[in-house]
Amino acid sequence: MRFFLRTTKQPEILAAVDLGSNSFHMIVARLSHGQPKVIDRLREMVRLAAGLDENNLLSDERQQIALDCLARFGERIRDMHADSVRVVGTNTLRKIDRSSGFVEQAAACLGHPVEIISGLEEARLIYQGVVHSSPGIAGGQLVVDIGGGSTEIIHGTGREAGAIESLNLGCVALSNAFFGCGKLSRRGFERARRAARLELEPIHSRFRRFESERVIGASGTIRAAHSVLSALAGEPVDITVTGLQMLIDRAIDAGHLQKLDLPGLSQERKPVFPGGLAILIEVLSALGLDHMSVSDGALREGLLYDMVGRVTDEDARVRTVRSMEGRFNIDTEQADHIESAALIFLDQVAEAWKLDSDIDGQMLSWAARLHEIGLHISHSHYQQHGAYLLEYADMPGFPTGEQQVLACLVGGHRGKLGRHVFDDIPAAWSRRVTRLMVLLRLAVLFNRNRTGDSIDAVRCTAKGRRFSVGVPQAQLESNPLTADALAREQKFLADIGIEMKLE
Repeated sequence: MRFFLRTTKQPEILAAVDLGSNSFHMIVARLSHGQPKVIDRLREMVRLAAGLDENNLLSDERQQIALDCLARFGERIRDMHADSVRVVGTNTLRKIDRSSGFVEQAAACLGHPVEIISGLEEARLIYQGVVHSSPGIAGGQLVVDIGGGSTEIIHGTGREAGAIESLNLGCVALSNAFFGCGKLSRRGFERARRAARLELEPIHSRFRRFESERVIGASGTIRAAHSVLSALAGEPVDITVTGLQMLIDRAIDAGHLQKLDLPGLSQERKPVFPGGLAILIEVLSALGLDHMSVSDGALREGLLYDMVGRVTDEDARVRTVRSMEGRFNIDTEQADHIESAALIFLDQVAEAWKLDSDIDGQMLSWAARLHEIGLHISHSHYQQHGAYLLEYADMPGFPTGEQQVLACLVGGHRGKLGRHVFDDIPAAWSRRVTRLMVLLRLAVLFNRNRTGDSIDAVRCTAKGRRFSVGVPQAQLESNPLTADALAREQKFLADIGIEMKLE
């Protein structure tokens, strides 16, 4: 099992950007002896979720606020000369109508692509951010994060997350729904808590079963509640149901957001605090939690440590691919053959086809290792089954765009092709996926005999849409099935605009 190995040097400066539903965060760190040392942080409250209408279109006002913020983030990234940058979007960006072009504009402001991650991947990264920012313990721990658009609950042991849930329950949406006019009433809190309770009902029994040596909360709502409770107590205290009920009672007594005056609560946090309180008290009640401490780490720190893992051979994506190989009983020897052939072909055309970045080799390598995953379901049209599994599986470490690319490569590694195969691929990947697919298909074609010894003399060249395959005549004559397959391949590739020539 070789997996694609990176050849570029380790980056010195890392930047992680979290485009949350309520706030945008950026953290910049210097990598020293394999550990990130934070050298800068930026945070701006943009309330992106508050700008979404019923058609998931973002208001012009909220869009401009967000883009102005990202322009400032982009300037800081350039000033800091960050070598490696990752930008992730969460709940609101998962919902937003992609035809609006906001994601593309956001990427232009930052100078880096925006990855839309799933709720489960968001939860995994949050857990990593929390555990890396907290003293290590041997036992189980429960992590809760209440964001603007979603709530993540994770139980794990050490640095490994186990049970993960992401709920469509956020402080922005709940505050808008039940406290949008600013009125703070007992009935409003009862209705908000009931809505939160309904979202928690399907999952609370699962998490109640776990033994947790430590319960930690993360992000804005939980940190704000902790700040207020500690300010009222005159010393740092844990979050409890009793304490949260006291805050709700004080909010009801105030009667309106404009009159709500709590020590430690910022003006920018105040509009979404009531909804966050309703969620937090229901989380503690539903999960039977006596108390909750607070972590400084969250999604952006988890993203930063995930980036460190990618450059120190602890890439979560590699672990995911390896896990899927075992789970779906993949023939790893054949996967080795396909991976080796595909990467040899890639070396031959990487410069001509501009496939010389690390991620190109990584995606080709992972697609090669998982190309037969669909055999777990059926041999008939197994490439389609494989594409479906990869598109919808929980794949820790993979943002949505990369998962779609991987599914596309596996779905198109054999048989007839059509332009529809690429419908769901991010625009930035369109041309590269087509070219990587050609290389994967060729690797599969030359390894039908499953021996791994049929590509030694094969040579590939490429220029634009033209792709040439050089095979010794003697090899073609002694392998008529391969010769027939190459002839068919010419027709298949022509359907996606690639002119293949045999030499």
